[in-house]
Amino acid sequence: MEHETIYIISGYAASIFLILGYLPQAIETIRTRNTDGIALPTFLMMAAGSTAFVVQSLFHESGIIWSMLVTNAVTFVCSSIVFAIKMYNDYFKKK
Repeated sequence: MEHETIYIISGYAASIFLILGYLPQAIETIRTRNTDGIALPTFLMMAAGSTAFVVQSLFHESGIIWSMLVTNAVTFVCSSIVFAIKMYNDYFKKK
């Protein structure tokens, strides 16, 4: 196998695994609104990291890295939703 092919396959495999690994937690949190076991800084940092990876994928020297862009866009949206639910539960409901 050529190095370029391995690079592309591993990028898409990582994207699939990361999304499939992250979505169940996000879906469960959105569905139940239970954020008791979630650390607020974790989801804030995950959203920030995802944003940085989206920017990096857009400005890559050889063109847009679509696997990185899509994965981190999904992660950013999920992290932002979980972060918002956590903020609402912790600060606006005054637990």
